[in-house]
Amino acid sequence: MTPVLRWLWVNRNYFIIFITPFIILPLPLVIPTPEARCGFAIILMALYWCTECMPLAVTALLPVILFPMMGIMESGKVCVEYLKDTNMLFIGGLLVAIAVEHWNLHKRIALSVLLIVGVRPALLMMGFMIVTAFLSMWISNTATTAMMLPISQAVLEQLSATEADSDEKELREGRDNHAFELAERIQWIVLLFNNIPITQLTKRTKYLCLFKGMSLSVCYSASIGGTATLTGTTPNLILKGQMDDIFPENNDVINFASWFGFAFPNMVLMLALSWLWLQFMYMGFNFKKTFGCGSKNEGDKDAYRVMKNEYKKLGTMSFAEGAVLVIFVILVILWFTREPGFMPGWATELFNKNGQYVTDGTVAIFMSTLFFVIPSQLNCSCLKNDKKKKLKGTPTLLNWKVVNERMPWNIVLLLGGGFALAKGSEVSGLSKWLGESLAPLKSIPPFAISLILCLLVGTFTECSSNTATTTLFLPILASMATTIGLHPLYVMLPCTISASLAFMLPVATPPNAIAFSYGNLKVVDMAKAGFILNIIGILSINLGINTWGTAMFNLGTFPSWANATNVTSTP
Repeated sequence: MTPVLRWLWVNRNYFIIFITPFIILPLPLVIPTPEARCGFAIILMALYWCTECMPLAVTALLPVILFPMMGIMESGKVCVEYLKDTNMLFIGGLLVAIAVEHWNLHKRIALSVLLIVGVRPALLMMGFMIVTAFLSMWISNTATTAMMLPISQAVLEQLSATEADSDEKELREGRDNHAFELAERIQWIVLLFNNIPITQLTKRTKYLCLFKGMSLSVCYSASIGGTATLTGTTPNLILKGQMDDIFPENNDVINFASWFGFAFPNMVLMLALSWLWLQFMYMGFNFKKTFGCGSKNEGDKDAYRVMKNEYKKLGTMSFAEGAVLVIFVILVILWFTREPGFMPGWATELFNKNGQYVTDGTVAIFMSTLFFVIPSQLNCSCLKNDKKKKLKGTPTLLNWKVVNERMPWNIVLLLGGGFALAKGSEVSGLSKWLGESLAPLKSIPPFAISLILCLLVGTFTECSSNTATTTLFLPILASMATTIGLHPLYVMLPCTISASLAFMLPVATPPNAIAFSYGNLKVVDMAKAGFILNIIGILSINLGINTWGTAMFNLGTFPSWANATNVTSTP
């Protein structure tokens, strides 16, 4: 029987792919309406996304097949949804991230900050979290985690090796060891969270706790940092696209500047609270010893030397790195000043007087195109008369081979699939039906609705892709908000950020999986730390949406653009 069960498990994806459509087929057959047919397509895609029986991007292409064949939308109209302005913003942002990674600029930035912060335990953890969060605002969370974890491991291994040497010297000379005083800070923490008796508190145990805390701090801060910018993680862009698609008259309420204005303070708050929790869990609260006010010991100096050597390996900043940094800074400035909200931006004055001609996507593509125009070095080697060497032109900052290898094209299709689903729900009338079904929620206070929905999304995203989660939930939330007379952003914005708070399981996000792969963590370690961080994140988001978020987006008033677009046409 065991081989049969094993065979069924190994081939489970085939059974899910072929059996699932027949299980839910009665829905459109018993209820032959456009809403039921669209519901069939959405349920099928949701199940495929959650089980990942097919690649997520392939599942995202199903509307191109199902919507025309079920009479929901014409094929041409469905396909148009797969490449919109939000996709261009995503591609432009990723091209910048690829250029930063290609020339190792992110590693130079990371090591520069860490050298300033120092190597004391609390400061070291804080430094790694700040650097990881900052880099995740601009490049992928996965790439940031993959770069930062080896650096953190190398520093901690040096601290551990130095203390081991110091212990041997202590035995020989009979002196106390002050290389890395950690026992007092973690004794009862270890008892509480790791069930290890005080008598078994060895040096290895102490450093194992520190390794765990540092690994978790890096992967968690990567996920938290991605929420701060519009291009930081895919769910943020899905919200932008859904808002523009469902509410086309929203006056560009979500752009790079407005998102940053709300999400960055929230990110800082979550990061600080996460640091406190991980500090408490793995290092204790003896701040005097943890921050280490006073002279540096040999362990600190050796660990600092490790980072200093890594920085020296990078050499002096090259022309290519400088050019990428300049383009990156100019791009961010243009994003912030395009339409800052409190004053007319450069795009409003020059191009957008009669409509939204220039968007964040326009700026992203324009600046990222420069990577294929500007040379990677300034030299005159091509003018030297060397007959033995074949003349070659100077390569540009980026070439298409590098881009093609690193660009996650599957996310472009995922974004398009989400926009197609939202449009199909609107055209078929499913969005309106769902909104009317959720009308009883009007009797619940808005803050309670937001909190409950964030908890729901936060739980769902632990076992599903954050992209799939936001794609499925946002159209429903938009319909619910317009039906009960609530500002759509009041529920859509916090739920979008909540979709990125998957801290409990190794499979929840790529950063979690990378940290888990180092072998220092157990699933229970991640679950214990992640559960509290999920609660902290959701409470922080709801604090933000009910304070500065309400002031920024005028969330206390139901907007006219939401009421005007609440119109559904039936095929």
